[in-house]
Amino acid sequence: MKRDGILVVISGFAGAGKGTVVKGLMERHEGYALSVSMTTRAPRPGEKEGVSYFFTDKEHFEKTIAENGLVEYAQYCGNYYGTPRAYVEEKLSEGLDVILEIEIQGAMKIKKLFPDSLLLFVMPPSAQILKERLTGRGTETPEVIKQRMDRAAGESEGIEDYDYILINDTVDRCVEEAHAVITASHARPKRNLALIEQMRADLKKMAEEKDI
Repeated sequence: MKRDGILVVISGFAGAGKGTVVKGLMERHEGYALSVSMTTRAPRPGEKEGVSYFFTDKEHFEKTIAENGLVEYAQYCGNYYGTPRAYVEEKLSEGLDVILEIEIQGAMKIKKLFPDSLLLFVMPPSAQILKERLTGRGTETPEVIKQRMDRAAGESEGIEDYDYILINDTVDRCVEEAHAVITASHARPKRNLALIEQMRADLKKMAEEKDI
């Protein structure tokens, strides 16, 4: 029986390592499709168009919004981020688990549109380690780091709306925990209604038979 894909949302504080966790899932396990987000922010060193993000300008992004071409979008630190609709729907229909690496605003919108989606929040072991990771990247100014820490303080109020928390103390363990949670989610009864109905029908038929 063909299984349906799960829409998996992975969020986390900037610097928590959610991107590294997503990369690990894609490299180590089959059955996943990564949804590439569209953004108006400038590319960071090493990021590639169509792989890391679809980089665009504000005018084109807002045009895409108007055409209902995004399943969600949000503004973060002055830039737009959004998820293209067509790719997500196509991969889910193929039975792949589609991973969205998005911020908390977008995650809440996804949960409303796709109630069966699975929301995972990646956290560092402590706030101090988060600050050290942001500083150690060397890609942001002190002002931007301050913005990201302030944003993290606000986002911490919404963590309980997620389905699971993943503590990223070591990347390897966090990746495997994420995969285990996603795999287990496929066994939830509400994701197997067709199988349940078939079993129920077969059992009822057998119960009506005179001989076993």
